[in-house]
Amino acid sequence: MIRGLVLLLALHGAALAQEGRAVFENHCASCHAVDRDAPEQAGPNLAGVIGRRIGGDPAFGYSPALDQAGKQAGAVWDRDRLLRFLADPEEMFPGTWMGANFLADAADRAAVADYLQSAR
Repeated sequence: MIRGLVLLLALHGAALAQEGRAVFENHCASCHAVDRDAPEQAGPNLAGVIGRRIGGDPAFGYSPALDQAGKQAGAVWDRDRLLRFLADPEEMFPGTWMGANFLADAADRAAVADYLQSAR
C-alpha cells in the first residue's frame, strides 16, 4: 500500500515537472536555460537553482538588487522563494533586471518550480 502511494506521488511529481517544462519553454526559455552546458543567455542558467544562493551563478552578472539579496544570511533559493519571485520579481527584489516578467497563474508558477526542482 505504501509503495503504491509512493509510486503514485512520484508519477504525479513527474507529470507536474513535465507540465512545468512546457510552461518554462513558453515563458522562460528565451532568457534562461536549465542545461548546465547551455551557452550564456540574457538570464542566469537555472540548472540546480533550488538550493543555490540567490544571485549565485558565477557565470552571470546579476543586478545590484540580486547581488545584495544573495549576501543576506540564508539567501538560498527554495521552492517557496521561487514561487514568490515568479509571482512578482520586482516586488520581491525591487530593482531586479527581470522586472515585471512574471507568471500570473499560480498553477504555472507551481509547475515551473516543480520543473526547476527536477532540473538538477
